[in-house]
Amino acid sequence: MSQTLEAQQRVPDAMAGLRLDQAAAELFADHSRERLKAWIKSGELTVDGNPARPKDKVYGGEQLQLAAEVEDDTRFEPQEIPLAVVHEDDEVLVIDKPAGLVVHPAAGNPDGTLLNALLHHCPSLAGVPRAGIVHRLDKDTTGLMVVAKTLAAQTALVEQLQARTVSREYDAVCVGAMTAGGTLEAPIGRHPKDRKRQAVTASGKPAVTHYRVVERFRAHTHVRCRLETGRTHQIRVHLAHLRYPLVGDPVYGGRLKLPPGAAEPLKEILREFPRQALHARRLAFVHPGSGERVTFRSPLPDDMLMLIDYLREDHATMR
Repeated sequence: MSQTLEAQQRVPDAMAGLRLDQAAAELFADHSRERLKAWIKSGELTVDGNPARPKDKVYGGEQLQLAAEVEDDTRFEPQEIPLAVVHEDDEVLVIDKPAGLVVHPAAGNPDGTLLNALLHHCPSLAGVPRAGIVHRLDKDTTGLMVVAKTLAAQTALVEQLQARTVSREYDAVCVGAMTAGGTLEAPIGRHPKDRKRQAVTASGKPAVTHYRVVERFRAHTHVRCRLETGRTHQIRVHLAHLRYPLVGDPVYGGRLKLPPGAAEPLKEILREFPRQALHARRLAFVHPGSGERVTFRSPLPDDMLMLIDYLREDHATMR
């Protein structure tokens, strides 16, 4: 089976000088660059209504128009993996992702992912690129994700992400007593020496995180973060850059720090916390079908609730 995909994007002036396939990969981010190159070559992706070549330069202001046939993706197997469904209708599916679930198959995780679970839950997602996934959470980050069930819904949600009108809010517990909230605007890209990590770097892509203090403890802080952009590991990288790394973060957390004089139960939970303490608590977007803005919320998971309880007790005891 196949579906017809129709979408269009205007090339922003900031992309002047890029190859067409590079610009298309940025503007139609839910499709692979190789697939976009094939559509350019076949004439299914045009520039101002005219055919072009992948290597042609863009100058800003052009209208890229995509009208392509998308075949069902049979590379990935449906697998019966439990999903916590928060909401489902004909256009979208909102799920509450648990810790430990990888979103998309990749080297080291060929199956057992959210994508495999989605294909089992809704077989028609085989006809939507990436089984409708439009944004990701790290393997050990919990919380809300929206999945598009149709090509039209996926296009609409990707456009909202690009326009920064999707609201994503996270709860985090970080190391250090943060004095006040703020906004960090610092570009994120590949770490210059460790390709598996991200870092704040001048050559990175723009990244903006708003953060505020929810509750301050002796040596830790419960923080609420709101994303304007969605770079890989953005909250983890930005808070570590501010020297407030997330509790339990195996990549950006640094050396374990225990509050002086802390009781043994708190020391134990800080030593053994199994993941970065990060939860996608709130998600809001314009529904692709109704055109109304919808909001979904997810309560803190048990492991973060327990961590905060121990930190609160320690703070009260040691004051």
